[in-house]
Formats: sequence, C-alpha cells, structure tokens
Amino acid sequence: MKRLLPYPLASLALAALWLLLNGSLSPGQVLLAALLGIAAPLLTRRLQPLGYPRLRRPGVALRLLAMATVEVLRSCVNVCAIILSGRAPRVNAQFIRVPLTTRHPHALAALSCLINMTPGTVWVEILPDGHELVLHVFDLHDAGWWVETITTRYEQPLIEIFGKDMDHGDPA
Repeated sequence: MKRLLPYPLASLALAALWLLLNGSLSPGQVLLAALLGIAAPLLTRRLQPLGYPRLRRPGVALRLLAMATVEVLRSCVNVCAIILSGRAPRVNAQFIRVPLTTRHPHALAALSCLINMTPGTVWVEILPDGHELVLHVFDLHDAGWWVETITTRYEQPLIEIFGKDMDHGDPA
C-alpha cells in the first residue's frame, strides 16, 4: 500500500482540494480527484529527496501559524503606514545577523517562508562560518528585538516541530 500511496495525507488533501475547487461531487470529478491524489505524490516523490517532514508537535505548528498570521497583518499595516505617510525615503533599512540554533532543512525552509512572507523583512542568506542568518529589515529600530523575535517566536517553535537537526528516521 505504501508503494501506491507513499504520502496518504498529501493524497487525501490534494483530492479534497480538487473537489473543493471544482465544487462538484459528480462521479467523474471524484474519480479525477482520486487519480490526481494518487498520481501527483508518486510523480513528485523525487522532488522531495529528504522525504516529507515529520511534524512532532502539530499543536505548536498551529500556534506558530496563528502567531505568524498576526505578525504578517501587523507588519502589513506598519509598512503601508510608512509608505503612505511619505516617510519611506527616511527609513532605517539595514542588514542584521541572527544566530541560528537549528540546522534542520525543513525548519530552515519554514523559517525562510515565515520571514519572507512578512512585509518589511527579507531572508538574505545563511553565513556558513557561524550559521548566522543575514536578514534585511525595511525599517530597523532595534536589532536586538529582531534577534530575540526570530529566535524565540519563530526558531524555538520550529525546533519543537521538526527537531534541531535532521534525525534520518531515528526515534525521537
């Protein structure tokens, strides 16, 4: 069964999404959804060389998603206010370095998504020598606040969700 449905939750989610987008439960749409749910994960399996991540703490993931949504909305309002007020030419745009603890590739990917979807911040790179994130902030007032925010609000929950390093299937 694992060969036909290597990622059953992804297959189920894809089929359900197909049915929701089409707004029909006709036999043809249900069959097409089932075929899509089976075929897509099989065809894209090689695009995920590390496999799908194992979420250790789904509740923490939901809280992180809720907190990130609030932060994105707050940041949207702040950036819009800066731009519409006309003080955009006088902002304090700077690069800062944030030391990271996690080396887990899925946690780092999720962290980059969270940072890049927040208006006013851009993930630039990870410096390999000290494993520091270089972050560009549109209007920097306090670099220490950003370091504290990234490490406690984002990185620590991601470590709880994915782990600190790639575990390669070892029991946690």
